[in-house]
Amino acid sequence: MAEKQNKNKKEKKIKKKRPIQELDTETTFADMNVEGFKWYNPNKKKGRTQVEKLSRKEYWALVRGAYRAMLPLIACMLISGALVVLLAYLWLS
Repeated sequence: MAEKQNKNKKEKKIKKKRPIQELDTETTFADMNVEGFKWYNPNKKKGRTQVEKLSRKEYWALVRGAYRAMLPLIACMLISGALVVLLAYLWLS
């Protein structure tokens, strides 16, 4: 009887799900609102702001925008790599 109770307790512990913690992007280690910087705001409050939830459509629009922003850099890297390979081939043949 005691073995069954211990087994049930172990199963319950395993089945418990941990709560999903949201990524905290608002935590700062140093206050960057320093007088003299161009972004200095003397009226800035030191409280947390409310984070908006994005819909699935908005999230994927952000992902596509990020890839479009990286596309010119990736294209330049691929073209320059191909150029180096071509020059090495011509030079060594």
